[in-house]
Amino acid sequence: MSESEVPGKEANVLKGHEGAVLAARFNSDGNYCLSCGKDRTIRLWNPHRGIHIKTYKSHAREVRDVHVTPDNSKLCSCGGDRQIFYWDVSTGRVIRKFRGHDGEFNEYSSVIVSAGYDQSLRAWDCRSHSTEPIQIIDSFSDSVMSVCLTKSEIIGGSVDGTVRTFDIRIGREISDNLGQPVNCISMSNDGNCILASCLDSTLRLLDRTSGELLQEYKGHTCKSYKLDCCLTNTDAHVTGGSEDGFIYFWDLVDASVVSSFRAHSSVVTSVSYHPKDSCMITASVDGTIRVWKT
Repeated sequence: MSESEVPGKEANVLKGHEGAVLAARFNSDGNYCLSCGKDRTIRLWNPHRGIHIKTYKSHAREVRDVHVTPDNSKLCSCGGDRQIFYWDVSTGRVIRKFRGHDGEFNEYSSVIVSAGYDQSLRAWDCRSHSTEPIQIIDSFSDSVMSVCLTKSEIIGGSVDGTVRTFDIRIGREISDNLGQPVNCISMSNDGNCILASCLDSTLRLLDRTSGELLQEYKGHTCKSYKLDCCLTNTDAHVTGGSEDGFIYFWDLVDASVVSSFRAHSSVVTSVSYHPKDSCMITASVDGTIRVWKT
């Protein structure tokens, strides 16, 4: 795989956040992106034209993560104020608030699943008027840092070194122990693998069915920050940020570094890959979001 096949050319810099940007995410069709950060705001952008569209403010502390629904009508965010907000995208109004959780989360249809420092995963029903979770999974023994969803499963990655898969139809739990604190997980596009970022500066690829460790990716620095990782939209490469401001691309199969370059002046907190095109966005403690193309 040649270096030219992965994004490395800066197309735009999105500026507006004051202080660290903690997450940046494409929407489902890749035409827009959302970001959030230390300045307690969420921002909606057209990253391809470099345009800021809207700012969402209601969190009392930093906003740690944000996701938009597949139909682009709602977004959900979580923050250091231990609240999850469910927003109307067009009006900017908060529709629902769920108390008592923070950290990472994911959303499908009308259920939000959040991960928290209280060592649990919690599911919340956005259609219900109850502020109580509809499900609590508390078999972890340390903070849950990241969560992925499939149609029938909730998958959580924890500082306790495990990636745990919960089949919500049959109530079964499978635990894979990586032996190192996990701070981010993401799924391959074909749904067969889980990529886990661990705090020993290693990304690990797991077979979802067997739990077998398929590959390890090294070269970056990840020791004290929560850093995103993901696969490119073809699953040909693995990508992730580094605490020294670099972005790395590895070959999925042989784990060789295909490309690495300095993307930011400080820690790269977030990476999000475009669903169709050869394009990615990165976010950093340096306060910027950068758009990369080939």
